[in-house]
Amino acid sequence: MSRNTLILYIIILAASILGPILLPAYTQQMAILWVMILMASTWDILGGQMGYNSLGNITFFGVGMYLSAIIQISMFYDVGEYTSAFGAIKPEFTDSQYFTGFFLGIIGAGLGSMILSLLLGFIVFGLRGPYFAIGTLGVAITAGQITGTIDYIGGGSGISMPFFPGDIYFRSIFFYILCFLLAASVHLILRWLYSTQFGLAINAIRDDEDKAEAMGIPTLRYKQFGWAIAAFFMGCIGAVFGNMVGFIEPIEVAFPTPTFGIFMVAMALLGGKGTLWGPVIGAVLFQIVKETTWTYLLGWQYVALGLIIILNIVYFQQGIMGWLQSKYPEKFGIFVDAKTHEEGRVAKDDK
Repeated sequence: MSRNTLILYIIILAASILGPILLPAYTQQMAILWVMILMASTWDILGGQMGYNSLGNITFFGVGMYLSAIIQISMFYDVGEYTSAFGAIKPEFTDSQYFTGFFLGIIGAGLGSMILSLLLGFIVFGLRGPYFAIGTLGVAITAGQITGTIDYIGGGSGISMPFFPGDIYFRSIFFYILCFLLAASVHLILRWLYSTQFGLAINAIRDDEDKAEAMGIPTLRYKQFGWAIAAFFMGCIGAVFGNMVGFIEPIEVAFPTPTFGIFMVAMALLGGKGTLWGPVIGAVLFQIVKETTWTYLLGWQYVALGLIIILNIVYFQQGIMGWLQSKYPEKFGIFVDAKTHEEGRVAKDDK
């Protein structure tokens, strides 16, 4: 890790710590920012690094949310009675019951989502290009519709999550820290993975999958592994998000394909897909614009966001990081030819 990168991480860590302290009223918005960063970064594993543009990653977000709810509730109550509109019980959770169920729910949500991605991978990875995108979109829409028909987990009426045992300030800080830790973990894990054989393999799949297979690269295995990583963390953040909002509903909260499902793609494109920092930068800018338009352009917020997406796709397809890399390639260790590489090496040796 270079000195400049280390300084950047220190600045981000300091800002992450000071943010909720200096701006406590915006703690939840900052927590959602970390959720967006995680979503964009995990989408980019397939969409940017591998060239498989998934529109169904939101499936694991919702699955993780519901799995977490089932685990948290079923440890102490019957889920059917809990979700019934005319239930005979009034559920109450002690502090230890809540936190035990909560953390076990996060783990179960991540593992369950990962297993689901491995099973779905045998089906959808037989598709390529726009067919893969539409196929995964169909998975997400179907998941939301089917969930709405299952009365055991509340059906279309949704399900209330166990009440958090603490005051409002502690609650907001608690979920902010969890969102930050999950997003930071994703970033650091991906930073390491992209520097290994895994990163080379998925980039080879993106550039030419047929040639990658001819070279002996087990493409299906790498595609499933990449999607499993994304699914695990999407399931975990879904569990945290469900508890943070306190209520789960199948279409607008758990499987929000028209919003979060599209936002994660837009954020990666805005920042520059296929790069480590692109999804992070895109998520930050997108969240700032989203919150601003929600405040000052209420009723027109989706129009503003739609225009940004259109302009990005039509005039700025490489994204911010892509533009920076093409403008200043030497800053990113990119050399266009042997002569440039040699000049860069000599200049470095002279320092």
